[in-house]
Amino acid sequence: MTAQEGFDPAGLDQWTGESRFEVTRERLAEYAAATNDPIPAHLAGDVASPVFAIVPVFESLLEPALEVVPARLFGKVLHGMQDFRFHRPIRPGDKLVSRGKMTGYEGLSNGTRASVYLESRTEDGELVNEQFVTFFVRGFDTGETRGELAPGHKFEDATRAQAPVAKVSQHVDENQTYRYSPAAGDPMPIHLDPEVAKDSGLPGIIAHGLCVMAFTSWALLTEVGGSDVDRLKRLAVRFAKPVLPGQDLSTEIWRAGESAYAFETTVGDTVVIKDGLAEFAD
Repeated sequence: MTAQEGFDPAGLDQWTGESRFEVTRERLAEYAAATNDPIPAHLAGDVASPVFAIVPVFESLLEPALEVVPARLFGKVLHGMQDFRFHRPIRPGDKLVSRGKMTGYEGLSNGTRASVYLESRTEDGELVNEQFVTFFVRGFDTGETRGELAPGHKFEDATRAQAPVAKVSQHVDENQTYRYSPAAGDPMPIHLDPEVAKDSGLPGIIAHGLCVMAFTSWALLTEVGGSDVDRLKRLAVRFAKPVLPGQDLSTEIWRAGESAYAFETTVGDTVVIKDGLAEFAD
């Protein structure tokens, strides 16, 4: 298989150029409001809610894949998993410098999963957060495994056998996507234009996966994290099914260790977020 026909392994572990983002109190508050976050420090813009970490890197999210994945396959790319590692929260006044690289891929019978690593630092070089992003290229099996895939965070059956420590009900507003899009800098039309969404095989516009992840983040923080984002060190999910505006979410949380929690989010009987894992500092 030539590089023109399939993935090009020569593009692995090649850093992108640096992107820069200056954090403002107003942008932090806008993001918190757009995700229905009830935590006062987030709503005031004193500190970023966890999933805001995607905003400084969003424009370059797919950039690491450009040297590996053929352009003709980009229309088949889905965001499969997201794994944040927080070294400290983002705060107003931070001037973040971010870069990324694709680290590996694995061909499967129904497609190919590909892993991207992103990091955000201050201008002085302090590491603020790391992100492991797994994309899935539908219907294209590259026929090989190369490089390093993102770390796992599978929900263990033994954990599910326990009683959950909390269950949180949330509602996705009818206008959620129109509020989230400018706050996150995500203009993808499947979240904003019903006709484009239907042409893509969806029933209508769908909520942004990272918006739904943000809902789970404040559910965890309020229920088991003392509403203190400084304590959250890892937040990881697998996106299982799309969520529609107007739907109700139910997130169940299980203890998975001394300072770790597993979680799962459903709409009715349908799992929409699975293999959720949150780790907190003591």
